[in-house]
Amino acid sequence: MAACAAPPATGRLRSALPPREEPRFGGWMQGCRRSTSLSFPQNHVSTGAPNDLLPCTITRSLFSHQCGRSHLAVMRAEGHSSMGGANDSSPSSKLHTRLRLWEFPDRYVFEPIDGLADLYLSANRSDGSMNLVEELPPRDSSTKPKCQTVYGVIGVLKLSVGSYFLVITGRDCVGSYLGHAIFKVTGLKVLPCSNSRSTSGNQSKMETEFSELLHAAEKTIGLYFSYDINLTLTLQRLHNLGDEFKSLPLWRQAEPRFLWNSYLLEPLIENKLDQYLLPVIQGSFQNIHAEVGSEKVNVTLIARRCTRRIGTRMWRRGADPEGYAANFVESEQIMESKGFTASYVQVRGSIPFLWVQIVDLTYKPSFDIVRQEEAPRILERHFHDLQKKYGAVLAVDLVNTHGGEGRLHDRYAKSIEPILSEDIRYVHFDFHRICGHIHFERLSQLYDQIEDYLKKHRYFLLNGKGEKIEEQTGTIRTNCVDCLDRTNVTQSMIGGKILENQLQRIGVLGVNDTISNHPAFDAKYKVLWANHGDSISTQYSGTPALKGDFVRYGKRSTQGILNDLWNSLARYYLNNFADGTKQDAMDLLQGHYIISVSRDMAGPSKAGLLENYASFRLAFALVMGALMFMMMSLRQARNDVRHLVLSLLWAGLCIGITHFVRANGRVFTNRPRFYQSRH
Repeated sequence: MAACAAPPATGRLRSALPPREEPRFGGWMQGCRRSTSLSFPQNHVSTGAPNDLLPCTITRSLFSHQCGRSHLAVMRAEGHSSMGGANDSSPSSKLHTRLRLWEFPDRYVFEPIDGLADLYLSANRSDGSMNLVEELPPRDSSTKPKCQTVYGVIGVLKLSVGSYFLVITGRDCVGSYLGHAIFKVTGLKVLPCSNSRSTSGNQSKMETEFSELLHAAEKTIGLYFSYDINLTLTLQRLHNLGDEFKSLPLWRQAEPRFLWNSYLLEPLIENKLDQYLLPVIQGSFQNIHAEVGSEKVNVTLIARRCTRRIGTRMWRRGADPEGYAANFVESEQIMESKGFTASYVQVRGSIPFLWVQIVDLTYKPSFDIVRQEEAPRILERHFHDLQKKYGAVLAVDLVNTHGGEGRLHDRYAKSIEPILSEDIRYVHFDFHRICGHIHFERLSQLYDQIEDYLKKHRYFLLNGKGEKIEEQTGTIRTNCVDCLDRTNVTQSMIGGKILENQLQRIGVLGVNDTISNHPAFDAKYKVLWANHGDSISTQYSGTPALKGDFVRYGKRSTQGILNDLWNSLARYYLNNFADGTKQDAMDLLQGHYIISVSRDMAGPSKAGLLENYASFRLAFALVMGALMFMMMSLRQARNDVRHLVLSLLWAGLCIGITHFVRANGRVFTNRPRFYQSRH
């Protein structure tokens, strides 16, 4: 078998990762063009990337709402047998569902314990090379290898300082999708393969840094997978693809941009280890089951996060030059009742041109639009990609019309104007001005503007025989600044309207009946969307979504407003003092991380990291302390001239510190390494 070891890093500035080859994903792609030997129907709401826009390197460009175990009974979930016919491939291509991991001094050995194969996967702990063996190494009294059960190999990360295996150590069954068990990753473990490497001082620093980032990577949340069905494709896309495509292994079916571990799977692909190639998505997966009248209704809500521009809230904004937007998430709502199955897909994503918002200890850093002259080209490419994938696109822009957001709105509106047509529409809705912080029922004004579009482009619908009755021919793309809070409130409203229409269509609801007339189902449905928004928000910002009480209960509450205040403060802290490291960990796993091994650009030492850690916390404490003492002095100044003078002095100190922070705030923040060279 081919070895997985990478050559040592040399030179002034280079990627920490080895040179890349053409992507292998999909099996049907060669040089980023689809093979003519397979049929790809040109249907809308597909997840297959268009020929001219699929990147010519695998998409490789994360988070803790804990979904509880679904009350859905998942048949044979522990055995993980195929529970339908979507991917009934031969035993030799089925994925291993449970493995016994043996940690020998010189190698890791993965022993299948699911009865699917007799060969073991052996990985050399010195260089990461892999091969299949027929038996375990000999064990005696001097050899006592550690042993534990793992549930899949997410992939292998090949770095200049060694190779690292990522394995799943914990999983929860969270529901089913088309009769197949869906699992959430609850535990990750990194297995290093760099025992025999002699390292220089600089490479030792790199190894230490990588270890810290991989420790952060082990905390990645929101990862979902199935051993039997492709989670990267929408229901409509799965239905439209031919049987030949469905018979391929899952990793060959996967849409690269929604495959979280696409980069990590490549070493396994090189070694033809098909039974270990487990596709993983990042996002959210939830089911609800209830009765509407006398009919049972099941609703599934799936979020698929695009990995092309994956990142944290402040370190991934806007779009890249290829038109891939930050925080781009595809949300698919699937309804099953009376033998019918319906689906509706909508998307969210950052405003699609080059803009940044670099943290500097201020509560709301300024928005900077980069290379404004390129905005129309990037935006056009982004919407062209959406058209190829979903058909017609209605862009709903929820940002303010004043201040920094207003500048983003103006640039967006001007840049999209040349490409507006019957198939690309743009609607601006100033959410904060119209709805404020409590009147979210005014979203009905937005629905009045988009109702005709929703009716025209419909949704996907199958009858009890699996025959297509309706097809979705367009989607809605919603954005605010973060594409979290205002966006989730809006998308939940759209999803609810679509679901009502579907239930009326199949006779579960009467013509004038609404979901709100069925309180038990309405309550579960609201919680479904609230949890969906919390999951997406936690992965991007580190906290649950704001305004979640309205989505969850249909109204704003004092407790909900207090929760928003707390989450806003938490976001401030995480964005300024934690997300830089988190961003680096994401970039490392997606193959984006750039590092230097030269003397003048080498990473900071431990002492430097500690000094930075102390510095930005000290600055934060000084600001808070100055504000607190100023407020105390102002209260006492009412009755004492001396305290009035003291309060003025404190005010001056506070203003001075504020100016210092604004001028030097970026020095104290936790920034990703070499951000400017990778942005």
